[in-house]
Amino acid sequence: MVSEMEPSTSSSSAFSFLSKGWREVRDSADADLRLMKDRANSFKNLATSFDRELENFFNSAAPPPFSVPAMRSAPPPEIEFVKKLQPKLSEIRRAYSSPDFSKKVLEKWSPKAKIRIDLSAIRNAIVSEVEEGEDDEVVEFERGKKGRRLSLKEFWDWGEGKGEREARDWEPIRKLKSRFKEFEKNSEFVEKFKSSLKSMCKDPQESKEVPPLDVPELLAYFVKQSGPLLDQLGVRREICDKIVESLYSKRKNHLLLQSLSGEESSVVGNGNINDELDLRIASVLQSTGHRYDGGFWTHNAKHDTSDNERHVAIVTTASLPWMTGTAVNPLFRAAYLSQSSKQKVTLLVPWLCKSDQEIVYPSNVTFTSPEEQEAYIRNWLEERTGFKADFKISFYPGKFSKSRRSIIPAGDTSQFIPSRDADIAILEEPEHLNWYHHGMRWTDKFNHVVGIVHTNYLEYIKREKNGALQAFLVKHINNWVTRAYCNKVLRLSASTQDLPKSVICNVHGVNPKFLKIGEKIAEERELGQKAFTKGAYFLGKMVWAKGYKELIDLLSKHKTDLDGFNLDVFGNGEDANEVQSAARRLDLNLNFQKGRDHADDSLHRYKVFINPSISDVLCTATAEALAMGKFVVCADHPSNEFFRSFPNCLTYKTSDDFVAKVKEALENEPYPLTPEQRYQLSWEAATQRFMEYSELDKILNNEKDSAKLSSDNRKLITKSASMPNLTEMVDGGLAFAHYCLTGNEFLRLCTGAIPGTRDYDKQHCKDLNLLPPQVENPIYGW
Repeated sequence: MVSEMEPSTSSSSAFSFLSKGWREVRDSADADLRLMKDRANSFKNLATSFDRELENFFNSAAPPPFSVPAMRSAPPPEIEFVKKLQPKLSEIRRAYSSPDFSKKVLEKWSPKAKIRIDLSAIRNAIVSEVEEGEDDEVVEFERGKKGRRLSLKEFWDWGEGKGEREARDWEPIRKLKSRFKEFEKNSEFVEKFKSSLKSMCKDPQESKEVPPLDVPELLAYFVKQSGPLLDQLGVRREICDKIVESLYSKRKNHLLLQSLSGEESSVVGNGNINDELDLRIASVLQSTGHRYDGGFWTHNAKHDTSDNERHVAIVTTASLPWMTGTAVNPLFRAAYLSQSSKQKVTLLVPWLCKSDQEIVYPSNVTFTSPEEQEAYIRNWLEERTGFKADFKISFYPGKFSKSRRSIIPAGDTSQFIPSRDADIAILEEPEHLNWYHHGMRWTDKFNHVVGIVHTNYLEYIKREKNGALQAFLVKHINNWVTRAYCNKVLRLSASTQDLPKSVICNVHGVNPKFLKIGEKIAEERELGQKAFTKGAYFLGKMVWAKGYKELIDLLSKHKTDLDGFNLDVFGNGEDANEVQSAARRLDLNLNFQKGRDHADDSLHRYKVFINPSISDVLCTATAEALAMGKFVVCADHPSNEFFRSFPNCLTYKTSDDFVAKVKEALENEPYPLTPEQRYQLSWEAATQRFMEYSELDKILNNEKDSAKLSSDNRKLITKSASMPNLTEMVDGGLAFAHYCLTGNEFLRLCTGAIPGTRDYDKQHCKDLNLLPPQVENPIYGW
């Protein structure tokens, strides 16, 4: 009987619930009214059906009585209970199943109306009958056992699981129950009503509110973001990471013990502490609706990437025909990056006036115009790669510093990349380019800036007068400028200075011409021909820092051990006279010759390349020798880490070991390179490594730095757009301070800058067709 009341009670509660949301469902009111009419008619039909079931039940309840022994003398009290309840049920049926019931319900329906069905009559009837029956005789349902009183719930459920005879006697009640269960199961209205009640009675703990930040988390984030300042003060990065981990791990363990939302539980998963802390801060800020739009130093006027056309600008510190690493490697990088259709490439190289060209470029090669030098560069590149590279070559003003033996930019280098192309910048030797940079901040003009470290400047400076003091100052200046102007820094080897935001990866390859030479030599050896007819040689710019000091020391120390060993040396440089005088004074078997291209035919037949240099970051000549299939004898040094996997690379740790490796190389034949080893040396592999470690593959594919916070809704939070970054604020402050200092000519001269390099001069204006600096960047005053 209770189940019979549930649909009416549910409908009344649903009507009351739906009335509260009248304004929200106004657009679908007509559909809801039609639904209610149908429901009212279904209740009326159900009541009629229920009346017939009761009549059948009463007829079946007539004699013969139930075959339970305790019921033979009189009808069971349950039957009497149902009979007494019949007039009340009939009255309710007439009242609520009449044709006017639906009409009355709809007339009363309004946003302020409340529909309530009075079921007190049924409730009172049930309660009174149950109370009256408490003093009656207890019904015994099983023979021979002590009787027990049945509750109303037990009465309703009785018959389930009984024997076949008892189940047949209680068949009407079972049918009545099954009818109401079927109605509840198939009724869409009841299901909606249940879901509404669940949403209203939701446990507060199930809400997806993000727990607020506590003090340890704030302290951990403060220490993490203060890394640049602490690094400048001498606090190592490892110490900062340990402090952050110690502070955040306590809060992380606390969060893991709680019942968190799906978003937060993914944030505190097993991963990098720094990333988890960033995402934790981002989730809290996003839950508050906060969005960080930039700070005091942020410049938002950057290249628009909405047209899906990306631009890469490669800026370097040297250019052909100067055969140095920073001239050759960026050129190959531009050529191989331009093979992809995802981006357009521009190579920006320094232009030297004719007086500087005569000092820097070999064999008295000079150019009267940038177009002439560009043609020379393209012809040289096409001869070595075998394809015509489609990229743009531009020039910026530069001056050669004799004291530093390098080219220093004059003026603001970034202005020579148009704003429409200022998307991605690759700074070859970022510290060198920015020592005296007085112009727009690279990261303000470009969306992403990658620096590639080519030179171990600290190693060179330590060899000079007052080298320790100079190295200390240069170390912190390098930290300063790379942190202020780069988003990512790639170090070719661990021999370079540990700069901020840096990772170690060899992103250089070898000229394809050397790989072809190696393949040719391998074919000759397969045919049984003698490919190597000469002994050992050394090739490099003739300055003491390029390994000549180490070479002379080793040969002079083991002169007797290497009796009869001759070494051909190829190179030009500022220290050529001093190096040759030292060799003659020590009576060393060194045959000095002029410098030449490593791919020259005269060098193909040498079997052993000796390179004792420990000042190189990643020796290009070593890679070229390995590509040609030669033995390489080099120092066990971080700069040679990449080459150790090649069987023809023989590294030594001591001077005695050097002698042993030289003899081993002279007495044996090199191993032929496998296809995998050749590919590892190629520029195709180097470009692939560069795209991965610089994260350009993600940027060019429009993949943003984001983290997965929920496996259910796949919601993503972009850290940079969600929270302020103290690191960016510090970097911006460093860049502003650097701009102010480099704008003072006196301070520039004190730190070794070339006079007049804050702006380009008249000769540069003439050669490059530039407006004078006073016109390009006017200073207005009273």
